[in-house]
Amino acid sequence: MLIDHLQAKLDTIAAQDLTRFLRVAQSPTAAKQLVRGADGVTRELLMFCSNDYLGLAAEPRLGAALAEGAQVYGGGSGASHLISGHSIAHEQLEQRLAAWFAPHIPQARVLGFSTGYMANLAVITALGDSEAEIFSDALNHASLIDGCRLAKAQARRYAHADLAELRAQLQASTARLKLIVSDAVFSMDGDIAPLPDLLGLAEEFDAWLIVDDAHGFGVLGERGRGALEHFQLRSERLIVVGTLGKAAGLAGAFVAAHDTVIQYLLQAARTYIFTTASPPAVAHALQTSLDLIEGEAGAQRRASLIDLQARLRNGVARLLSSHPQLGWRLAASETPVQPLIVGGNAEVMRLAALLEDQGLRVPGIRPPTVPKGEARLRITLCATHTVADVDRLLATLETAIQ
Repeated sequence: MLIDHLQAKLDTIAAQDLTRFLRVAQSPTAAKQLVRGADGVTRELLMFCSNDYLGLAAEPRLGAALAEGAQVYGGGSGASHLISGHSIAHEQLEQRLAAWFAPHIPQARVLGFSTGYMANLAVITALGDSEAEIFSDALNHASLIDGCRLAKAQARRYAHADLAELRAQLQASTARLKLIVSDAVFSMDGDIAPLPDLLGLAEEFDAWLIVDDAHGFGVLGERGRGALEHFQLRSERLIVVGTLGKAAGLAGAFVAAHDTVIQYLLQAARTYIFTTASPPAVAHALQTSLDLIEGEAGAQRRASLIDLQARLRNGVARLLSSHPQLGWRLAASETPVQPLIVGGNAEVMRLAALLEDQGLRVPGIRPPTVPKGEARLRITLCATHTVADVDRLLATLETAIQ
């Protein structure tokens, strides 16, 4: 029977310490949040697990803008973009984002999506036709991996950030269309892809470079415009996916590319054509989010993040040097994603549970999300954390080790 079959699979997952549990947040996204855990108990937790890097999710100005948008545009959009759901609010957001990317992509145009997952599927499946070949970093996000699986193109993986292997694959390819696909900031490791080198290979081998900037948008760059601003890149070969539910504090995503690429996505991207447009109130509120990201508030929050990252890294380094027998390591990261790699599944979940018992939520990440033997605590920092919060995390980790 189906139930017995699925229960056997669940038992296998549990035996490998891979069971996932759903928690219920009972207060707004913030550094401290009321959460009902898997045990049914609600407690206040100090959260080191959110992708709300700039702390904008509960920003009152965003809440006010969202309410204003609902008053102007109502609730839902009512249909897909191509039927009747494309509001002036969506159009204005796309035009503003296109202006953001104009210094980096000639004839830049932007197309909005409901989620980053849908945007990645759209780009890779629409462009990855039978005449194409895809070259994907081994540590890319699941949405990029799924896009490669669904595309008609042949897909090849290259070892993480291994430019030599990628070069060899490109040299051997006879495909008419070549697509290099990479995260900008790798979500489970926090490191930044070598985008200038990847773009150099794209230019050398007449390829496109598709960049998922989900964890860089809002955080990287002088004005928070992401990885292209961070590296000061410019090329019509660039196709960028940005997410608006992380540092931007709301929801949605976009693709920024040359106008011709966007025109083609309008014709061929199934996850755009066949889904209801996001609520226009969200697009309206995102204008306020962009104001905050590129303004003084965003600059201050990014500076705070850099300080918190340094404090955390220095503290963890001291901790690990005092306990070399653990064999743990802190991933090399210049971003708010600061993974502490522990190793075994059971060990990392024990550590996560000990932290949660002490009032800190730091999730344990296990395979298949990360490679086998590299289970980790995925520590993420937000601009709303304080120095005292980071020090509390360090002190609690020290206690958990004893």
